[in-house]
Amino acid sequence: MRRLLIRPGAIGDCILTFPAMEALAPAEVWVPRAVVPLVRFAGHVEAIADTGLDWLAIPGVEGLARPVLDRLAGFDEIVSWYGAGRPEFHAAVAHLPFVFHPALPPPPGVPRIPVPEVPRTRVVVHPFSGSLRKNWPLDRFETVARELNAEWAVAPDGSERFSNLYDLACWLAGARVFIGNDSGVTHLASAVETPVVALFGPTDPKVWAPRGPQVEIIEKPQIEEIEIDDVLAAARRYL
Repeated sequence: MRRLLIRPGAIGDCILTFPAMEALAPAEVWVPRAVVPLVRFAGHVEAIADTGLDWLAIPGVEGLARPVLDRLAGFDEIVSWYGAGRPEFHAAVAHLPFVFHPALPPPPGVPRIPVPEVPRTRVVVHPFSGSLRKNWPLDRFETVARELNAEWAVAPDGSERFSNLYDLACWLAGARVFIGNDSGVTHLASAVETPVVALFGPTDPKVWAPRGPQVEIIEKPQIEEIEIDDVLAAARRYL
């Protein structure tokens, strides 16, 4: 059977879906470009943006959509989190063997991304996320970093240190503890089995928290209410 898995979404959303996707292997996998290096369980992985899938269900571009439709027709089963809530997309692929799933995290499963084993020697902080309202104040991360002599997963100005997420994952595997917001990088740290202190404010950790026994959640209705001492205490429990 030729099976295709299509999973759009943010980095953390995709990582949370990895256990379900691995259970469906062997399969070809289409994911966002940034997530491609993290998919280690598929024989072929492709960025959704390179497949032409985004042309489907757009009126007047049938010629652009035809190659991807022909390609999709070569699969016996297509499990898709892409287009699950779009009736026009359902209509465009109604003749194809699609099985749709909502793009929320699936039932419990603990994602694991295989990386080379390295000594755990550092403390890591990551002060950003995909939404400003999820970010603990930067000056508090700076205080925590000073207190714990921590390294930054990205520079304090937001500039990246690693060329792709798998390289970042390998580096995170060398951390004794990781401290971050509700972000894709926090999920990445957990998926390489690094102890994580995850800070949550407006989002629900029951749905969106990283999974695993080495994850500690600190939650307040407003993320600014989280105290520095509480974060330091949680991190030191792993040290």
